[in-house]
Amino acid sequence: MARTVVIAPDSFKGTIGAAAAAEALAGGWSLVRPSDDVRLMPMADGGEGTVDAFAAAVPGARRMPVTVTGPEGTPVEASWVLLPATADAPRGTAVVELANTSGIELLGAPPRLRPLDAHTRGFGEAIAAALAHGVSRLVLGIGSSSSTDGGTGMLTALGARFTDAAGAPIVDGARGVAAVSAADLSGLVPLPPEGVTVLSDVTNPLLGTRGAAAVFGPQKGADPDDVLALDAGLARLAALVDADPDAAGAGAAGGTGFGLLAWGARLVPGSAAVADLVGLADAVAQASFVVTGEGSYDGQSAAGKVPAHVAAIGTSAGVPVGLVAGRITADADVSGFAATASLTELAGSGAAAMSDAGRWLEQAGAQLARRSPSADGAADPRVS
Repeated sequence: MARTVVIAPDSFKGTIGAAAAAEALAGGWSLVRPSDDVRLMPMADGGEGTVDAFAAAVPGARRMPVTVTGPEGTPVEASWVLLPATADAPRGTAVVELANTSGIELLGAPPRLRPLDAHTRGFGEAIAAALAHGVSRLVLGIGSSSSTDGGTGMLTALGARFTDAAGAPIVDGARGVAAVSAADLSGLVPLPPEGVTVLSDVTNPLLGTRGAAAVFGPQKGADPDDVLALDAGLARLAALVDADPDAAGAGAAGGTGFGLLAWGARLVPGSAAVADLVGLADAVAQASFVVTGEGSYDGQSAAGKVPAHVAAIGTSAGVPVGLVAGRITADADVSGFAATASLTELAGSGAAAMSDAGRWLEQAGAQLARRSPSADGAADPRVS
């Protein structure tokens, strides 16, 4: 008997995006249950793949190309997504992500990490393009950042002015932040009518041992001396800008969260907001089974990550949820899932799984289809 199945994974970071992962999982599922109605709703938490997830999950979404200044100062071809008009956003909603405009993935492979020079100007340029289109609301994903500039590059692109002791504009990146002496935000473009929602599952403050420099700087190539310099620069910025450096999420994306707070944006948990915007709860309520997943499901994945949120929605609706992950660690709590599949176990090793993620995701989708109950509640007779 045909059933409705929702496929709602996050990206498998560094391996395959959420939209492509959803397609692979759906392909495997359909090999086993070809009569099922499979609905693709790739998810995101604000990081890499957020734009792709919305483009795939929301009917009528339009991808809008834009050329911006990348984190190293060179042009980058990016895009934002225009979501259809709704009652609360009559001119549409724009989804813009930092990852495809100013993200660490744009620094090359392997990344040419430049912790003092990378910046967020391109992210601001993409936001400005969306605003120029006349949208009612902005949704901004700020994961996967390459810089620690406190959002100054982004704010500059939106009309702010940051100057040094001589009154000259600061250079892009953390070197400029280290020299900032004055901040004028009076020229910032106004927020859209329905405001700006920022997707981030990071709750770190701007400064200190839990701040942007100390926690995330080393991931961007900062050595101990760089971390001290980055934190000092962010402290200079915080003294000049009317925003709370201790606010949850101020330290997200190298302090871009702080810059967005200064503009008047609202920071929210990413995975929950994305689920709400794409209508995941309604889709799950009409489904017989749900598949979710991410690259690594471990002991911390239950704290706000996409699979845990999808599982909670399934539990609330009384719909079983299956988990697919690149790896599932021994400390992971998988009690909320009806079935699980590990790409590492299917492929024989983590390296093998990552080398051909689409193939193993397809096999994982088929495995979950065999393990899931039929529409009448019985196990599929083709389970081996």
